[in-house]
Amino acid sequence: MEKRSRPEIDIVLLAGPTASGKSRLALTHADATGAWVVNGDSMQVYRDLRVLTARPSEQDERSTPHRLYGHVDGAVRYSVGAWLADFAEVLAEAREQRRPLIVVGGTGLYFKVLTEGLAAMPAIPADLRARVLADTAGLTGPEAHERLRAIDPEDAASIRPSDRSRIVRALEVMLATGRPLAEWQRASVQQPLLGPDTTRRFMLMPERAELARRVAARAEAMLAGGALPEVAALLARNLPPEYPLMKAIGVRQIADHVAGRLSLEEAATAISLETRHYAKRQMTWFRNQMADWQRLDAKLDLPRLPA
Repeated sequence: MEKRSRPEIDIVLLAGPTASGKSRLALTHADATGAWVVNGDSMQVYRDLRVLTARPSEQDERSTPHRLYGHVDGAVRYSVGAWLADFAEVLAEAREQRRPLIVVGGTGLYFKVLTEGLAAMPAIPADLRARVLADTAGLTGPEAHERLRAIDPEDAASIRPSDRSRIVRALEVMLATGRPLAEWQRASVQQPLLGPDTTRRFMLMPERAELARRVAARAEAMLAGGALPEVAALLARNLPPEYPLMKAIGVRQIADHVAGRLSLEEAATAISLETRHYAKRQMTWFRNQMADWQRLDAKLDLPRLPA
């Protein structure tokens, strides 16, 4: 394989769990270095829920160049492959302009495909995709999972019954190709855009008690700062529940509040609880999948990233 040379621009990768302070740290770094801030979070790509997904504010986006934030409509089933293709365009533009980048987010899979490559996946016919969605629309998560287990026990063993999007994806691939999704993922891999010698890589891993405090404070701030009308507008679009944006943390809880099933305080508590569980899963992923990244442990007020 041809040896990769270090790029002519500085590229920093900054991963961390939700509410850990990584966006603020990335903004501080960008303001000090002139870097573009590039989104590495699968929910912040959508334009519909700026407040609920904690996207950078309009003021931050005006003052510092941001890329891949809010550029996808909620009716699109955006994929990691689509993000990688979009990132490749940003990378080419940054290299042409000789602008440094800081990629920040909490979606570990985005960082994994960026630095390790993406498995080649089959195209799914539109009619088959529509049929799978229709066939699973009335099923509970466990029921859909059981349907997958009956034809694809390998993927069913690694997918949680609550993860409807992955269940649907595995069903689509199995029905379209007769091969498990896991088998495709083990097959040929596209070369990574960024090799280990081309980036500086950091994990922001705050203490659990501090993270829980920040999660609770952010849930209350979101509910007071515009999340309610955002979710109401999203629900009015009647998007299928399997679509990624419909599963953003807070959508279900706010829908229950609007329907009178939860008080505002109960909704805030439920959002905080689900967010803490999600942050725990994120940190487990980072520890297991990104063990060689430099860990930033405790302080959330770092003036800038280390060189």
